[in-house]
Amino acid sequence: MDSITLKKYHGLGNDYLVLDPNKNDLVLQTRNIEMICRRNFGVGADGLLYGPIMENGKIKVRIFNPDGSEAEKSGNGVRIFAKYLLDAGYVKERKFSLNTLAGDVEIEFVKEDGSLMRVNMGKPVYAGQEMPLTGLQGEIVNAHLRFHDNDYNTTCLSVGNPNCVIMMEEVTPQKAKSLGPYVEEAEYFPNRTNMQICKVIDRKNIAIEIYERGAGYTLASGTGACAAAAAAKRMGLTDDKVTVHMQGGDLLIEMEEDETIYMTGSVGTVGTVILAENFFA
Repeated sequence: MDSITLKKYHGLGNDYLVLDPNKNDLVLQTRNIEMICRRNFGVGADGLLYGPIMENGKIKVRIFNPDGSEAEKSGNGVRIFAKYLLDAGYVKERKFSLNTLAGDVEIEFVKEDGSLMRVNMGKPVYAGQEMPLTGLQGEIVNAHLRFHDNDYNTTCLSVGNPNCVIMMEEVTPQKAKSLGPYVEEAEYFPNRTNMQICKVIDRKNIAIEIYERGAGYTLASGTGACAAAAAAKRMGLTDDKVTVHMQGGDLLIEMEEDETIYMTGSVGTVGTVILAENFFA
């Protein structure tokens, strides 16, 4: 096997590896993804981005969790992949569209080097149809759901991927780590779910801790920030423009009258990784 070259970036500490199929000869399998993303034994990452795939005139990216499962969308992931596309010369425009499993995402580089960008993340969907729910009817907004023998004020919504936002007076990494596995695998969610525990600081600021489906506890999440901001706004607790504070840093989330969500955030470049020839042996 020829050497495999990966590019590593992070969005507020949420780190991803980019595997470009146009520059690498590798048949991607679940086992490969798990090995590459595994910390201590592999390169280590919160996920892997596979692309660009040129399809029907569109630039497509596939997003994989560390356990090899495929995600519909990732806010940090699309920002990171956009930065890679700019660095690698695939795009030169300030604005362009990127295709994900959840549909097209519109991206605008705020800084010419791609280190800061604004992304149209689409509209949240609260009904159970797009985010499959079991045993629940209609919208789940500030409803009491039971996880691990306790009731929590919960809002369920899709922002391209499923999210469960739980309001709390205090949020800590330990609370997210202890509750997250029960929420991710709860019987309500046949496709599993991402979880954010959320504290409203004031009408312009919220703080969240994140437990991601297929990845576990993460320092930041773009879709998670969008979901939490949308849930807080829907409950009347915040304004249209909110700064979401996470362990890895902050994202600015803006919501239009029609509920379209815009996310503004940074991307950091880590470097280039060349895997050993016998890595997959």
